[in-house]
Amino acid sequence: MRRRRQKGSLSKKDGYWHFQYYEDGHRPKRSLGKVSKMTKAQAEAEAAAILAPINARGATPSAVCTFGEFVDGNYFPFYKRKWKRTTAAENESRIGCHLVPIFGCRTLGSISRDELQAMLEGKTGAELSYSVVAHLRWDLNQIFKMAVSEGYIQKNPAALLFIPREAKRPVRRVLTIEEVQSCVSVLELRELLIVKLAIFVGMRPGEIFGLKWRSLRGVYADISQRVYRGDIDTPKTVHSVRKAALPAAVLADIQTWMATYPGTDDDGWVFPSETLKTPVSKDNLWRRHIAPKVAAVGLDWVDFHVFRRTHSTLMNENGVEGKLVADQLGHTLDVNQNVYTMASVERRKLAVDALEKSIMNPPAVREQVVM
Repeated sequence: MRRRRQKGSLSKKDGYWHFQYYEDGHRPKRSLGKVSKMTKAQAEAEAAAILAPINARGATPSAVCTFGEFVDGNYFPFYKRKWKRTTAAENESRIGCHLVPIFGCRTLGSISRDELQAMLEGKTGAELSYSVVAHLRWDLNQIFKMAVSEGYIQKNPAALLFIPREAKRPVRRVLTIEEVQSCVSVLELRELLIVKLAIFVGMRPGEIFGLKWRSLRGVYADISQRVYRGDIDTPKTVHSVRKAALPAAVLADIQTWMATYPGTDDDGWVFPSETLKTPVSKDNLWRRHIAPKVAAVGLDWVDFHVFRRTHSTLMNENGVEGKLVADQLGHTLDVNQNVYTMASVERRKLAVDALEKSIMNPPAVREQVVM
């Protein structure tokens, strides 16, 4: 049996978070930070980081370790050091909702590949989205891969899992040039600028709403932070930290918006809430000010994902190099080409016409004159 993992004791005293735990026969107590500057969740995360190496030293692989014990005691403590806070919350919620209730009390070695595949098929039958099922498959593979690496089991039963054919794949649509024109024609200045930053510049919504005026002092948007579910955070990936070029019309709209807005100091939000202290809520702004207007011109199906795909697709249609588009969007070339760029039927028609012509009507071969 493996030694029981300790949780320690978190408490508040004299305006500070204090954490007491057991190590090598002693019970040290550490101050984690001021209560006014650190939430309980942040204090708990700090405490978990302190305990992780201590618990790891006392942990030895056990054949009777359950799925739930391994997830809580090994998987989450390790990967939460890598994940962003919002990512950790999403992953914990998904695993806690869909996997732990089914496999939590089962020992790791008793769970078979066929059971895991049947579970994914059952989740597909429950009409979960393709994305959720795909994430569950990824979760299982990561959890069991870690269990193998730490010696709890010999083989990874999730290595060959696949997403069921019945899983509902999303329909990835993009706007045509005419639809883009219709979209921007019905919006007021603030919403117009936001949508242009998404379509013409290729910015993610969190990057748009995370802009401060100091980020727009040149001919580019200096993207170094984002807003995600109310949190001010770093951009999504390493590639996301970038300088996104701004076209002339967007620069003109920025100047017009700046002239109508009183708080344009460097630290002010470009799109603030009514208090001016926080950025405006993306969901509220979309629901109240953008969705009704674009729906009126037949575009009730669009969202920010559509805008990003439209940017990538139209740049490709204009013959822009894929690497350049990927750098502008803030992701890898592979993601740009295989996820965001949608080749139009019209462009594919031109391509197959050119192929047919090259085969059926090859250029005349000139006779070489031998001297």
